Amino acid sequence: MERNYSTQMEAARKGIVTPELEAVAKKENRSVEELLPLMASGKMVIPANVNHKALDPNGVGSMLKTKINVNLGISRDCKDYDIEMKKVMRAVDLGAEAIMDLSSHGNTQPFRQKLCNECPAMIGTVPIYDSVIHYQRDLGTLTARDFVEVVRLHAQDGVDFVTLHCGITRKTIEQIRNGGRKMNIVSRGGSLVFAWMSMTGNENPFYEYYDEIVEICREYDVTISLGDACRPGCLADATDGCQIEELIRLGELTERAWKRDVQVMVEGPGHVPMDQIAANMKVQQTICKGAPFYVLGPLVTDIAPGYDHITAAIGGAIAAWQGAAFLCYVTPAEHLALPNVDDVHQGIIASKIAAHAADIAKGIPGAREQDDRMADARKALDWDAQWLEALDPEVAKEIRKSRMPEEDHSDTCSMCGKFCAVRSMNKALAGEVIDIL
Repeated sequence: MERNYSTQMEAARKGIVTPELEAVAKKENRSVEELLPLMASGKMVIPANVNHKALDPNGVGSMLKTKINVNLGISRDCKDYDIEMKKVMRAVDLGAEAIMDLSSHGNTQPFRQKLCNECPAMIGTVPIYDSVIHYQRDLGTLTARDFVEVVRLHAQDGVDFVTLHCGITRKTIEQIRNGGRKMNIVSRGGSLVFAWMSMTGNENPFYEYYDEIVEICREYDVTISLGDACRPGCLADATDGCQIEELIRLGELTERAWKRDVQVMVEGPGHVPMDQIAANMKVQQTICKGAPFYVLGPLVTDIAPGYDHITAAIGGAIAAWQGAAFLCYVTPAEHLALPNVDDVHQGIIASKIAAHAADIAKGIPGAREQDDRMADARKALDWDAQWLEALDPEVAKEIRKSRMPEEDHSDTCSMCGKFCAVRSMNKALAGEVIDIL
């Protein structure tokens, strides 16, 4: 059947229930009647490029289950596409809803097309990363038109959302040069835009040609993820004027996209003290009129290299509880190296824990049912039932298997043995003798 709408947002504004919306409503335990106005107003998005045929659609919005994104991609020092595909499959198996291909070396298009042809998760990219690689020219020799055409290329290939650092302008150059920031710009895409403006003397092409880019995204129903070039890279820079001024500009750009029925997410801060997270979420919701907030972490301390999946999970749980819709995972390799398969695994689980904890706190329909089933299984000392509810059952099973009790009381663990509180209570309430020795 021929589509009589260009984007999911346009369909919702016309009262059309798309197959993608029906699928999302079923996953979220919501009715399409509930979700239509949220889609129409921009408070919810379904990133679903018309060319991504393998997509299993998901909705992103603060009123829905919190989604997580996994960053992958090859680099000059780690250029094995097979390993990256292993990471992709591990991420999908563990329940990641989105994959961002951040490849910055080699012929990137075949890998990107393979993802869009085979991967059911939402696919995102940052086109400016690919620009130098695609044209095989140094950054300063590229033109504004070159950048716009790479956005078009990614849209044609089937990516569902693109991160565009539209919010920094030539004014930002003066802000940064005048000092006041401890770590300047830590966004890779933001730094490239900054560098290009500095070298050429031109305005940010993603800002100057934003309306044309919006039309490209409308044609393929690509969701714009407005990148936070000025996100804080350390606690000292959190919630400063540079960050907030960019956010104000992103709010204006959000409304410009909405006028053309183009879906928008807004990307949020990186390193933020715990006591500032809620305020950051509220400011974004106000300035960007409820557009879904997509956050990296936030990381709540700067001093945990090797453990930043934990610092990000702490911040992510708070952020999602306070209104963030989409968490970008962080791995133990953050700030240190390209993550390996094990790093990816740990990062995903940490993010899923944060997302699930937030969904419970927000009262998302059905969020706590799995926890209640786990409680029933633990009360019954039913280990097989516990594995069914565990976020990472293989790790849980391996820990138990490697440290089983020496005696044959398989209903307990080697921590408590016959001192197990659950075992004692079950026996006491059943009127049985509680044998300890």
